[in-house]
Amino acid sequence: MSDVKTQYEAFPYPERDPKDELKRLITGSPSHPLELDHHLFGGLRDWSGTTRILVAGGGTGDALVQLAQVLTSAGKKYEITYIDLSSASREIAEARAKVRGLSGITFITGSLLDAANYGPFDYIDCCGVLHHLPDPQEGFDALAKALAPDGGLGLMVYAPYGRSGVYPLQEAFGQLTKGLTPKEQLTQAKAVFEKLPESHPFKRNTHLVDHKQSDAGFYDLLLHSQDRPYTIEQLAASLAASGLQLAGVPQPYLYQLDRFTPRPDGLDDIAAMALAEKLDGTIKTHVVYAKPAGAACARAGQTDRAVPHLKGVGAAALAQAVAAKGRIPVTLNGIRHSVELPKASASILAGIDGRRDIAALRKGAGLDALAWAAIWPKISRALEQFGLLVYSRLLV
Repeated sequence: MSDVKTQYEAFPYPERDPKDELKRLITGSPSHPLELDHHLFGGLRDWSGTTRILVAGGGTGDALVQLAQVLTSAGKKYEITYIDLSSASREIAEARAKVRGLSGITFITGSLLDAANYGPFDYIDCCGVLHHLPDPQEGFDALAKALAPDGGLGLMVYAPYGRSGVYPLQEAFGQLTKGLTPKEQLTQAKAVFEKLPESHPFKRNTHLVDHKQSDAGFYDLLLHSQDRPYTIEQLAASLAASGLQLAGVPQPYLYQLDRFTPRPDGLDDIAAMALAEKLDGTIKTHVVYAKPAGAACARAGQTDRAVPHLKGVGAAALAQAVAAKGRIPVTLNGIRHSVELPKASASILAGIDGRRDIAALRKGAGLDALAWAAIWPKISRALEQFGLLVYSRLLV
């Protein structure tokens, strides 16, 4: 049994209790249907057919449950294939789906390298997995081969700068605990960790919290036997080597170079994002969407049929804040930002319900096409940059 499989049999990650499904739905990026529609399908995906989905390296089931529950609640048809090497993780994922009464899911204990055997898929989720493979590029290649020509992927891989302090500890703990069982490794590493000086780069990194949340989180962060981070430039290169292209990121603001300095002449988009990543310093994971190279990546929100959705904020509360102050606070990676919005946009924002399209919102606001064009693109762009607004016709 490989060290990675041994780890996840002993400490399924993330730590989840199926009974909690009765109280809440965990949502996030990548792979919320509204978000993936926005970045991969221009917010205009036709959900009337059966969507074939692969959850590759599904762990204890966060992405699986999110996808299945949101689509079930929206009355959409789907077939989901879940693959993971850990039987213990699979059991938890199955139990969570059972508590919710979710169907249309095939559970497989195995390797994502065999993904093409079960495809093709309209959408593939692979969150926090590729960076743990012996040869990550094999994983990128396998997922690309399993993707339908007009499909897309949602990926998360670790990033280096926001994880400062992690890798020296992984190396040290690996040497100190070699040959021990996972539980013995955890006990010894925790004892050593308590003796680290407060000036250690890891302890000074306030962006890292997994080690405080559970034993599984501590092990996954600091005792993992196979873990490599990617800069955004390295990630884009791995995608390209697999015949894929970057299609979008949920929070583009993090990768905007003009936050810090004008963009130098001759710098392409990926190089500019890479420079912004170095200057930002807080990015500990890259969440991206990707499509086959050469596939059209239509920008969402460009037609009257586009339906906006607010994410992480209610329409009434947002409208009230904008009407009062003309701005809203947003926190990304522990850094507080202020998003400026025209006070006149409050009535438009109050009408966003995930079902009204742009034509209906414009009519409700009593604006003609010219007046709408002067205000809405600015509102949409400002909210999209922070991941607060996406487009999808899922609920129509």
